[in-house]
Amino acid sequence: MTDAPTLGYYLDGDRFWADVQEQARIGALRDRGLCRLALDDADNQARLWLVAQAESLGCTAHYDDLGNVFLHREGRHSTLAPLLIGSHLDSQPRGGAYDGALGVVAGLAVLRTLQEQQVRHDRPVEVVSWTNEEGARFAPGASGSSWFAGARSQDTIVSATDGEGTSFEEALEECLALLESKRVHRRPARYVPHAFLELHIEQGPVLESRGLPVCVVSGIQGVNWYGFEINGEANHAGTTPASARRDAFLGAHDLVTALRSAVANADDELRFTIGKFAVLPGSVNTIPERVTCTIDLRHPSQAVLDVLDAEFHRLAERKWAGCTARLDVSSRVAPVAFDETLLAVLDASVSNYSPPLRLMSGAFHDAIHLARICPTAMLFAPCRNGISHHPDEHVERVDAEVAVRVLADAAGRLLHVTT
Repeated sequence: MTDAPTLGYYLDGDRFWADVQEQARIGALRDRGLCRLALDDADNQARLWLVAQAESLGCTAHYDDLGNVFLHREGRHSTLAPLLIGSHLDSQPRGGAYDGALGVVAGLAVLRTLQEQQVRHDRPVEVVSWTNEEGARFAPGASGSSWFAGARSQDTIVSATDGEGTSFEEALEECLALLESKRVHRRPARYVPHAFLELHIEQGPVLESRGLPVCVVSGIQGVNWYGFEINGEANHAGTTPASARRDAFLGAHDLVTALRSAVANADDELRFTIGKFAVLPGSVNTIPERVTCTIDLRHPSQAVLDVLDAEFHRLAERKWAGCTARLDVSSRVAPVAFDETLLAVLDASVSNYSPPLRLMSGAFHDAIHLARICPTAMLFAPCRNGISHHPDEHVERVDAEVAVRVLADAAGRLLHVTT
């Protein structure tokens, strides 16, 4: 008998790491790093790579209306809801090879172990790669998982456009046509999984600083994305006196200062980031007419986010250096606490390999949406110096192997595996 707590023992670490390195060649940049933007050619080729892995194992592959790709292994009772494992394969424009991809390949390693060891289990198991988690090409991110969980409509998602003017809908149509041409089965219907597990790099320094190879993630802090627009009046830089100026840059400067003051009294768990800032018309001798910027606001408490949200809206109603401001909210994702029963399963699996530790995730993941429809939990593996979204992103093989064995053990417990 292959007992659930020992499923990770049978996992082929060499093959797992070879798969990690193989997928990293899809979209690899010439110097270093990875570029697989959502629904671009490299991202689509990564989908086909994943489909090929399922076929080589004798498992089935299918995709849904948002291009999410699923690998399926049947259980003894096909009517039971599947255990779902996975993450995403898209990356940042100059990202690393592990953010998201590690979790997909880890799910594949679990599937491979079950198949190669001829393990029998009660319920089906599926490995998923979600579409557009990063949001680097089409904002906001987590498109595939939010649609799957019913948090966002397909019409809203596909209306997004990238910086080149290509719509999500156009890129998605090309992706789906490619999958169809390869005779991958389309499954439009969504379902509610039995549970969802996601392994991800920490994207922070805690695990490395403590010398731990893995930890359980207790939840994910909430995220609000904003767009500010400050409108003034363009005029000649040399002839317009100070009293007649409506300088949008100066207005933006004053507004940003006020926003920083609004968040200054929050605790150290608050994250406030201005990621994009543009000045128009962008001429050396013209007073700026318009400034746009984005804000990424995060905190584990919905109450804190609500207070700051109200303050941001109040500030947007004022004039700044004679300029008007407009605030748009592009995304709100509430904080989640993961399922305690599932966390206990992961705690037990971690204890076989490492001292236990739980962390709250500062980054959002697809799991934040799945947690609203089924029991959900995550594992973190350490990344060197906490670096992510960068070509220097790195995971030690020994740590990744421990984390994927923990994942396999937990999956075995949830699947009730036997030979």
